[in-house]
Amino acid sequence: MGTDHGVGLAYDGVAELYANLFRGELATQEAELAQIRRLVETPAVAGRGLPVGDLGCGPGEATELLTGLGVRAFGLDLSAGMLAQARLAHPGRPFLRGSLRSLPLADGSLGAVLARYSLIHLPPAELPSVLAELHRVLTPGGLLLTGFFAADPELGDRDLPVPFDHKVSTAHRWPVDTLAGLFRAAGFTETARTRRDPGPGERFPQATLLLTRP
Repeated sequence: MGTDHGVGLAYDGVAELYANLFRGELATQEAELAQIRRLVETPAVAGRGLPVGDLGCGPGEATELLTGLGVRAFGLDLSAGMLAQARLAHPGRPFLRGSLRSLPLADGSLGAVLARYSLIHLPPAELPSVLAELHRVLTPGGLLLTGFFAADPELGDRDLPVPFDHKVSTAHRWPVDTLAGLFRAAGFTETARTRRDPGPGERFPQATLLLTRP
């Protein structure tokens, strides 16, 4: 819990500032929004009614978006401060505190998972065990969407994750193929990916992976 504790405390200290700074940011990401809609449309969610877990929910904007699309959704985060901001902005929505390392969820209980920039602070050596935990809680046929900072060959990045000075806590930017390979090793099948250049105010390329648990 050492890394979890440090990351949680770091986000506690900036929770209100972070929530204000990034309010409305997701609404501008059209490609990512299209992929989030695919989570909602997967049969495990649309047909069977299984919930969508917004894991690493921060101030809860994606949780609110998912709920507004007509599905059962909840947010989970390490940071008590972030959860306080989420509950303030989205009263009545379900938010709980927890770690990706040991999710308080039953096997196969989720129809879909959104892990938006919630894997970036994990030490790379620990990522396989976390991906196994995500695989455990996702139902067969369910979808997982993750967003992350992508490696940049123009900065000399190659095929290994690269630590950088994230403004809250040390994070890593990942080569898309390398991260996709770890998901494959954990039992996921890649469905789609995106990668875009940095936008205004962004330092690194941004990427997503959409995967399914067969």
